Amino acid sequence: MPLRSTTTHPRSNKPNSAPIISPPSQNPIHLTSFKSPIPLKILIIGAGIAGLSASIGLSLTGHSVTIYESVSSIKEVGAGIQIAPNASRILERFGVLEEVVRDGISLERNSLRRWEDDGEIGWVGLMPGVGKKYNAPLLVIHRADLQRILLSRAQSLGVKIYTSSPITTISSDFSPSIKLSNGEWIHADLIIAADGIKSFIRSEIAKKNGVKDGTVSTGDAAYRVVINEERMRGDPKFRELVKGKTGVRWMGPGGHIMAYPLRSHKLYNMVLIHPIRPHQVDNESWTSPGTKAEMLKTYSGWNSTVKQLLSYVPDDGEVMEWTLNSHAPLKSWHEGRFVLIGDACHPMLPYVAQGAANAIEDAGVLTIALSLIQSTEKIEDALKVYEVIRKERGEAIQASARDTQRILHLKDGREQEERDRRVWESTVAARGGEKKGNPDLWADLRWQEFMWGVDVMREVVERWGELTSSSSSSNSSVSGSHIRVQAT
Repeated sequence: MPLRSTTTHPRSNKPNSAPIISPPSQNPIHLTSFKSPIPLKILIIGAGIAGLSASIGLSLTGHSVTIYESVSSIKEVGAGIQIAPNASRILERFGVLEEVVRDGISLERNSLRRWEDDGEIGWVGLMPGVGKKYNAPLLVIHRADLQRILLSRAQSLGVKIYTSSPITTISSDFSPSIKLSNGEWIHADLIIAADGIKSFIRSEIAKKNGVKDGTVSTGDAAYRVVINEERMRGDPKFRELVKGKTGVRWMGPGGHIMAYPLRSHKLYNMVLIHPIRPHQVDNESWTSPGTKAEMLKTYSGWNSTVKQLLSYVPDDGEVMEWTLNSHAPLKSWHEGRFVLIGDACHPMLPYVAQGAANAIEDAGVLTIALSLIQSTEKIEDALKVYEVIRKERGEAIQASARDTQRILHLKDGREQEERDRRVWESTVAARGGEKKGNPDLWADLRWQEFMWGVDVMREVVERWGELTSSSSSSNSSVSGSHIRVQAT
């Protein structure tokens, strides 16, 4: 039975207006069914999660892929990230989910708590229920582990990766040519820009469309710290946090904290979001070194659990602080033979934990769309399909993150009390199998269905004829006749 279209999203991002979406079909998509009849030469700019994911999917479907990365080496950096079902089902098709699950942790619940007294406002059930509902798991993993897994898989598939290779110029007519910093011009059939929130290609596309592109501050910054469980020895309460399978979300005035275990429960990951400092407002550098003392001062009024956890951060350890920035939506995600993916087109704020997942969705959609064309003249048709499937959906999730930011950071008072009441009512309703709106959209069952219940790769398959018919005649070189979705 075909799936209903799931790319339509509500004009409002309020939790009660989110669509109810059927869980994906259990008939899997096998990429062996999508070998491209016209192998393309594809260049990807950037070797982050978006770029590596795209390189894997495109290699599996028969394309020749080369990645150009500006940094000198691909290092293990970052902290914890969430892999939601909308991403994990794609990673399974890319042949990496088993390893991701092995290195990740499947949280069983997320506890929503008060900043001041650590009182629980409500909670959200996660695994194994989420995995059964969406036929794909939800887990947390260290970003460096995910990147290592993706890098290894890409290299095993023959993807060429060149580091220390920044792009300085692109063709003025957006034909697929780029110039490296050494002066060499490289030509291809398609260029995918996965070069992050500071994307050079994004700025060039914006300029082409007469748009002044720039970052927009959210007013927030974040500390990201990872605490080794060895430092918690002799403290049963905190050892329980790192050894358990519960995530914690403390909500307070002007900020919140998200925390959960990583790496076989050997590390405890904390993301501490707080108002931006005056000196950071016009600072071009988004990442700056902080200090433990400054961090402790910022959270001095929070509950004893938070303060005790932060005391375990090494006094001489690295405490980095990120300012959280975004972009206004672009008119288009592609121009000529250039296309944007990941943070280059939809930089996600962390409030609904969908940054990596949406980058992986981009990779999945391009993988299918580029496998269905039968001539290079139809590459731009595939890019249009990619944009139809992904742009409105991605920007809706972006907007939901901004909505959630405000809800999580309410100062104490009547509105905060109403939020807490609704969180508790949603928790009670969920226990009885009822869906009741949760103001924290990440925890809202209906919004979860929109974020996690969509199979974007299947969406391309089922809507291909509809989306290409306007530009294709009956004799078109765009064809879906070789599509085969296999049942297990």
